[in-house]
Amino acid sequence: MSTKKFLYLYFGGNAPKSAEEGQKVMQAWMAYFGKMGDKIVDGGAPLGPHRAVGGAASAKPSGYSIVNAASLDEAVRFTDGHPHLMAGGSIEVCETQPIPM
Repeated sequence: MSTKKFLYLYFGGNAPKSAEEGQKVMQAWMAYFGKMGDKIVDGGAPLGPHRAVGGAASAKPSGYSIVNAASLDEAVRFTDGHPHLMAGGSIEVCETQPIPM
C-alpha cells in the first residue's frame, strides 16, 4: 500500500503559562513524534505573523506538520492523543495532492 502526505494544519491552542509548563508541552510533542516515528515527514513549526493575499483568510492557522499515511482516515487516527488537541486546539487534516511534472 502506498503512502500519501497529509498536512496537519493547527488552529488555536493555549500557550504554556510558565517555563515549567512549556517544558511539559515540549516533552508531549517529542513523545508524540517518537510514537509516530517515520510517519513524520516534517515536524513543522508554529506560524507567526501572516497576511492574506487575494482575499481574507477564514481563520488564522497557528502551526503545521506533515505526515505520511495510507489514507485520510489513517491520518486522522494518528491525531489520537495529539498534544495540540490536549492544549485546546484543533487540527485540520488535508491530503496533499501530487503535481505530475
